Amino acid sequence: MKIIVIGPQGSGKSTQAKMLAEKLSLPYVEMGHLLREKSADTDTQAGKIRQALEVGNLVPDQITIQTLHQRLEKSDCKNGFVLDGYPRNYVQLEGLPPGINKVFYIHVPDDVAIKRLIARGRHDDSLNIITRRLELFHRETEPLLAYFRQEKITEEVDGGRNVEEIHQDVMSRLKKKQSISTNEKNKK
Repeated sequence: MKIIVIGPQGSGKSTQAKMLAEKLSLPYVEMGHLLREKSADTDTQAGKIRQALEVGNLVPDQITIQTLHQRLEKSDCKNGFVLDGYPRNYVQLEGLPPGINKVFYIHVPDDVAIKRLIARGRHDDSLNIITRRLELFHRETEPLLAYFRQEKITEEVDGGRNVEEIHQDVMSRLKKKQSISTNEKNKK
């Protein structure tokens, strides 16, 4: 099963993606982590990644797509994965591997996201950078939801609740989809 968890920074998408990956015994693939890891290298790509991350911009699409594909080619992803933080725009959408089964959109108001991000206290979570990331999400990533809705693979989840309530909601939606697919196969 190939699942994407999408949402603004501070929505709890990473927490939910990790829990979902663990529950389904699938690898958790977090784009931000992959890029931060790659930024520690000494090549030109690493410098471009660092430069983008420092100001809250998106990493150049070709670097992001290449980094994702390198990760998904590993053997642990052959039966699926839970992807967090990708795609972030239409160019990245075109670089998405085929066969995505489900997209969970975890949504929260910006004020809640800002409060959560400030509280986690990461060095790149200044108010200016957080605000920039949220603006980018609304302008670049949120419009992708129209594509996923058209594909009828989107589940919109209220991220304003506690972690366990959200997880139970996600799991019940996934089980519901699986039982519908099973019933459709049985009818044929």
